[in-house]
Amino acid sequence: MLTTISQDNIRGFVHHPGGTPRAGLVLTHGAGANCQAPLLVSVAEAFASNGFSVLRCDLPFRQRKPGGPPTRSTASEDRAGLRAAAAYLRTVVDAPIALGGHSYGGRQSTMLAADEPTVADALLLLSYPLHVPDKPAQLRTEHFPRLRTPALFVHGTKDPFGTPEEMRKALALIPVRHEVQFIDGAGHDLRRPAFDLDALVAETIRLLSGS
Repeated sequence: MLTTISQDNIRGFVHHPGGTPRAGLVLTHGAGANCQAPLLVSVAEAFASNGFSVLRCDLPFRQRKPGGPPTRSTASEDRAGLRAAAAYLRTVVDAPIALGGHSYGGRQSTMLAADEPTVADALLLLSYPLHVPDKPAQLRTEHFPRLRTPALFVHGTKDPFGTPEEMRKALALIPVRHEVQFIDGAGHDLRRPAFDLDALVAETIRLLSGS
């Protein structure tokens, strides 16, 4: 079942599982997309079919600007939106929750979790934007050593925002459990080739359970 939500700075959709939720997931989008992105819809449906309540939502910058990109000066507002989304989902789900999203949404999730480790029980990060394409020295990893939340990274081997080698080196900075699933031949959008969403769900469940 799918319901809409629009309150405070939360706007999006809740995917409800068939029975009592086993866990929850907040899922957000990249800088050039919104919560209707096909990747997010597919991921949300896969998790819902495996017992998750999934809140697939627009970040505050997208609510303000339907077609515009986020800005550095308002990134804190996007993290506040993530915080509100996670808090809302905890009122719906009496179980652990994961926080994350695609690219920009995932990056803001890691930054929020580094500052507030109790905001979520795990992180799901699709195509983490390690650096701007062609600028590998400008890494977005300064907060990685402060992460205390288990994290799953899903990354295409042809992603211009970070090669597999660069990702492995960067993830070594994270002092807690973290996993990475590389999708052979996929780019930043993770559209092709198709990857195993059930494996993604299974690994997220393991992170949430601590097994």
